[in-house]
Amino acid sequence: MGRRLVPLTLDNVSDLPAPCRDCAFWETGQRVADAPAKCDWLSAVLLEWGSCGRILYVDGCRAGFATYAPAQYVAGAAKLGASDVSQDAVLLMTAWVAPEFTAAGLGRIVMQAVVKDLMGRRGVRAVEAFGDLQGRQLECLLPVDFLTAVGFKTVHPHPRYPRLRLDLRSVVSWRTDMEVALERWLGAIRPDKSGSPVQAFPRTEPTGE
Repeated sequence: MGRRLVPLTLDNVSDLPAPCRDCAFWETGQRVADAPAKCDWLSAVLLEWGSCGRILYVDGCRAGFATYAPAQYVAGAAKLGASDVSQDAVLLMTAWVAPEFTAAGLGRIVMQAVVKDLMGRRGVRAVEAFGDLQGRQLECLLPVDFLTAVGFKTVHPHPRYPRLRLDLRSVVSWRTDMEVALERWLGAIRPDKSGSPVQAFPRTEPTGE
């Protein structure tokens, strides 16, 4: 099974699943389909801040993705009536794994890609996310159970949308002892002939996401 992680760009944003492909809730704060606004947002963030998403393909098929950005770029966060994102953190806006891959551990692999991208960025010490205590009733938010399963801890309780945090220092071993860490997280990343990262896993385990 060939697995490939690539940055989210204007060329592949159309590969996001519906309704995420057109939804602009996080980007504009409006719960409406607005694909042009989403593309404008992506273009601005890529230009001003840099990479803000990852898409995972399995055997050429889109299998999962995650989007993230500093809080100042995420208008939708203020609409939740929850706490403010910490100044040293990047907000994980949303993530998704295709139903046919939910037992393959790909949720953790997508999160691993987010962490790897953010490590070393100046001023970024953590990833934070607003979770949904009611599962995924609001499609834009991740279930709290998934976030805690991949290492997030609650830093600001809320009756519905608590804020959780993953400190990058807690996963620094991914960078300093990469082979051991990636084996622990179900695999290893190796480049294919084109130079693109490919996920190669010796085993899979159910994750529950």
